[in-house]
Amino acid sequence: MNAKMIVRVEDVMKKDVDIVDGMLTVKEALLAMKYPESRALILDKRDDDDEYGMVLLSDIAKKVLAADRSPERTNLYEIMAKPVLSVSPKMNIRYCAQLLERFSIMRAPVIDDGVVVGIVSYHDLVLRGLMQMIREG
Repeated sequence: MNAKMIVRVEDVMKKDVDIVDGMLTVKEALLAMKYPESRALILDKRDDDDEYGMVLLSDIAKKVLAADRSPERTNLYEIMAKPVLSVSPKMNIRYCAQLLERFSIMRAPVIDDGVVVGIVSYHDLVLRGLMQMIREG
């Protein structure tokens, strides 16, 4: 690998992400989901002093499906993680991978100037970032 080559989070992140209201039920959110490949729903801030939340599809599997809860009666806010660890689009993917590992998370929203601009996962870091470094290095 070429140590001088820097790949940034913005180069590998998924830009298409579902940002939804935390009051939606799991059923409503899944039916409205446009980007299932992101494997996550970002819960929008309620106001300027609030923080983003996140529900992974694995959270729905564990906290709704496996727990035998009704998706029609379970709201996203009941199963979300909030606040969530986020990363900058300008972050080097090496540091992003270290951050995800340090906090034992699989994906994180990418936030620029207080606004969600994407989502990044280990999958993106390896298949888009590291592969680019290998090809060009």
